[in-house]
Amino acid sequence: MQHVEFLDTDHFHNNYHRVPPAPQLAHFIDFFWETKFNHLWKQYPEGFSDVLFPNIGYTYLVNLGTPFVMQVDDEQFIMKTDGFLPRHASIECHHQPGNILFGIKFRISPIIFEKKVNFSEYRRSIFPLSYLIDKDVVMQVKDAPDFKKRVAMLNQYFGGIVAKFDGSLRPITIVSEIINACNKENNFTISIEEMAVKYALSTRTLQRYFENATSLSSKKTLQILRIRKAVEQLALSAAEFDYKDYGYYDYSHFHKHLRKFLHKNALKKLLSNSYNH
Repeated sequence: MQHVEFLDTDHFHNNYHRVPPAPQLAHFIDFFWETKFNHLWKQYPEGFSDVLFPNIGYTYLVNLGTPFVMQVDDEQFIMKTDGFLPRHASIECHHQPGNILFGIKFRISPIIFEKKVNFSEYRRSIFPLSYLIDKDVVMQVKDAPDFKKRVAMLNQYFGGIVAKFDGSLRPITIVSEIINACNKENNFTISIEEMAVKYALSTRTLQRYFENATSLSSKKTLQILRIRKAVEQLALSAAEFDYKDYGYYDYSHFHKHLRKFLHKNALKKLLSNSYNH
């Protein structure tokens, strides 16, 4: 059984905890999440998989249960411990009875204030989490009695880092503001030159801000945001979908972008679903 983001909305809504961060972390964290699968194993004794489309940012994965298999594009990784997952590729997580995962979906990790991490070096794979978060913090996450306590502890931990480096927030704020504005206005084709002028920066400096913070160029970041937003509307309201709303020249331009970014099985299911509507 395969559940696909945007299509199997009941599964992702009902079988995952998901909450936003504290307000001071909104530039950095999209949400905290945790699986709640115990009631599903009778229905799926052989397991199931969850497919997510490409996204910006990255996820910290903390394994609270048994090993699981994470597939990034077509490459599979057996995960026995905790991991760092760049989110700009399609992923499929293969779950088996006993799996319990806790995650932090980052826009930009506050760890860049404390360590010289170039996130553009972390691509198309899944990496050990140990370098990117203190081991004691991970143990506190695992020892916490429930999801609510885990979230409270991490809000406090990351909030402390952000407060400590408050004077270094401008590059993060700029990247976050651009992402939010482009997403809100469906303006995904704006050039790096236009963005740089607005913030009185050189294009090289602004591009460095994006790559250091998100691991991606500004163009790749906006293209992922564009296809995700288009796919979400196509999945939820196919009759109202108009490719022109997202800056595509014609439907073939949109379809070419769709094929480039989506897992082939998810693409087939998405298009089948849209035609049925």
